[in-house]
Amino acid sequence: MEATKLDEAQIAAAMSKLQGWTLHDGKLHREYEFVNFVAAFSFMTGVALVVQEMNHHPAWFNSWNVVRVDLVTHDLGAVSSLDVKLAHAMDELAARQSAE
Repeated sequence: MEATKLDEAQIAAAMSKLQGWTLHDGKLHREYEFVNFVAAFSFMTGVALVVQEMNHHPAWFNSWNVVRVDLVTHDLGAVSSLDVKLAHAMDELAARQSAE
């Protein structure tokens, strides 16, 4: 998958479809909160499978039931189409995790 650098208008359009995400320090940012550590870790495991397939890895931090995520394409020095795609995939996995 090839990453395409997004301009400000494209980022704004993408952000309008990404609930809970913000732009922070030039990165897509979101915090997910789960019922406990096992649920948070399960989410991270599911995401790990997706990011490995995409070969596009997030910067993230886990503390008990919270997973904090920052997405940026380092090769481009900017938010890219891959970051937006990964954000959507993460939201889908989080929604499934919360529904269980």
